[in-house]
Amino acid sequence: MDRKHPLASAKRAARAGWPGGSSSDAADARAEQVRNRVRLTIEITARAGEYRRGLIAAVARLSAEEAEILAGLEEHGLQVPQLHDVLCGGHVLVDDPNLYERWRAAKGSHPRLSSHHRDIDKTRYPDIGMRGHVVREKLHGRTATGTWVQLEKTPAAFGGSKMPSIDDLRHLMDYVVYRFTGSNVGPWGLSRMTERRPMYLSPIVAVPTSLTPPVARSLTKALRRIEESDDVTAVSQQLAARFPPPDRQDLAGELGQALSDRGGRGLFGNSEVWITQTPSRTAAAVLRASSDRASAATVWPTGGPR
Repeated sequence: MDRKHPLASAKRAARAGWPGGSSSDAADARAEQVRNRVRLTIEITARAGEYRRGLIAAVARLSAEEAEILAGLEEHGLQVPQLHDVLCGGHVLVDDPNLYERWRAAKGSHPRLSSHHRDIDKTRYPDIGMRGHVVREKLHGRTATGTWVQLEKTPAAFGGSKMPSIDDLRHLMDYVVYRFTGSNVGPWGLSRMTERRPMYLSPIVAVPTSLTPPVARSLTKALRRIEESDDVTAVSQQLAARFPPPDRQDLAGELGQALSDRGGRGLFGNSEVWITQTPSRTAAAVLRASSDRASAATVWPTGGPR
């Protein structure tokens, strides 16, 4: 499935050329738009969730490459409450291998050693790290069916001829915390979403298959029976009989229809988000004027009703 990424779309639009400005200006404008969207999303989740100090200050310095990581997860169904676990180091699986290549090509990406998903050929698909103000150390790699990603509090560069650094020692301390608490240590907190209990986004769970004729007939009868019983739940039986449901020949076939791309509850599904500010003064004035006109129309003339 071809998923359209905001930054990728911006680059394509820039190559095509935008009226009123250069292609580089258009790409920068779209990238800034994506960056602002991600900043706002993080600020919203920070209102309800608890994070380490400094997150809001780091969000102000969010880079386009970091925004691309989080926007890519939002494309695949990430919701605001789940963003908390991502920022706190949750292990995320996405059944889309294209994300691996897209994030691998980002500016600042570099091969990195890790112990995650050892069943993958690391020579062909090395794990990739990237540092940033918000993600601190983003680490991602391939799975058998897609891409995994995890944000870490402290970067590490074990292996090769490099001597252990202060960051390596801090990374070992984070590992000790993981062993004692069973939680990943992310940039802004702890998450129980580990590699053994990951967060799944856009999992491939649908396996198309055909039904034998006897099973299809039996299933169709059951579906029609359910539909007829549900037809009288909202209105009277006499009224429902006058407006029968559409006559569909293949009721069983509808069970295999999946939601379209981005289908579901959306970015703010299951989130504690509410309006915390008053409406604009212009809107308030319009509503007040409408209310005054409605009240004046119902005022009785002097002397009472006639």
